[in-house]
Amino acid sequence: MQRTLNAESIKLALLGKGWSQKELAASVGVSAQSVTNWLQGADFPRPDKLLKLATTLRLRLDQLVAPTAERAANQPVVAFRRRAATKTTEAHIAKARAMGVLLGPLVPHLPPLRALRTAIAQPSAAYADLQRTVAQTRDKLGLGQQAVLDYATLIGEFAANDAFLVPVLWGPQQHHGNALHILLPAHHVTFVYLNLDTYIEDFKFWMAHELAHVYTPDLAGTDAGEDFADAFAGALLFPQPLAAAAYREAAEAPRKAGVIAALQRYAQAHEISLFTVYRQVQAHAKAEGLPALALDEKTDVHAVRNHQRGALVSALVFDPLPPEPAAYIAAAQNVFGSEFFHALRRMLHAHGTGPGYVQQLLDIPMADAAALHHALTRG
Repeated sequence: MQRTLNAESIKLALLGKGWSQKELAASVGVSAQSVTNWLQGADFPRPDKLLKLATTLRLRLDQLVAPTAERAANQPVVAFRRRAATKTTEAHIAKARAMGVLLGPLVPHLPPLRALRTAIAQPSAAYADLQRTVAQTRDKLGLGQQAVLDYATLIGEFAANDAFLVPVLWGPQQHHGNALHILLPAHHVTFVYLNLDTYIEDFKFWMAHELAHVYTPDLAGTDAGEDFADAFAGALLFPQPLAAAAYREAAEAPRKAGVIAALQRYAQAHEISLFTVYRQVQAHAKAEGLPALALDEKTDVHAVRNHQRGALVSALVFDPLPPEPAAYIAAAQNVFGSEFFHALRRMLHAHGTGPGYVQQLLDIPMADAAALHHALTRG
């Protein structure tokens, strides 16, 4: 099969330089028609011209050459936790995929993988379909429809589906940097990076969101996957029976403050955000043809939520901050049930890999990576 260039990568690189194809041709020393033929897949550059292209555009060869069908099928699949209007750029995706490639050598050092995993066959965000799905999920978890979904149950469900949690300290983020999902299709293994520097009332939602990706691997990395994961997370944490009870209580309140107070009681009881409860209650009202609660999402709900923030997860897990490497490694296992650092330790000992690998794998400063590497390899 004839190799072809990755036209999309080249066009993005040209945009970054502000160049035309004609200017690229001049820089590489070929005709404009040659560049056109390369981009259309009608021809492939000779080795010297391929190298010249790579150096001129500052692209690695794996970025410059289009993957074969087999390589494309086994390429890491990444999904960022979408947040408001923030945009996931090609640079974000490329960096995450590079992390995915680095995760590959860890797989042989993981515990034996399970043969049976939970899968949602026909994911749908339509209200009735979604409620049936979360009811079935809660039944599988041995959880009543009005029970609190606790962290231990969520963590156990990741482990039961060969999804390995990677707790990280990336600092407070105002974009999608709070959760990253990397699926390795060739190995049938998923890694979920969770930023601990985030508010406790948001953290459970992000975990439930990532669990939805684990249940629907074919949708990972797509807009449809993000839409379903958000819908699933809210409904799983606060399903229709709870939303109905909260609606009845809030609707009886004579004033707006009482409405918000009613929703807050449910949010605190279930360790989730006021916003999640509000959204699920309003969705229930719409589905049942009931009047919506007379609250404004921005001026009422978000204003209260932002004024009454809880603690950061990192502050609850570690005292003091930042944690020593040994405490951080222990928390990954004891708090989050993750085998990630055990696998990393075995891999580092087996291959003698340096701290640069840890730095790129966790996307942390080199000084932190060196300290973590030392803790993992000593003794």
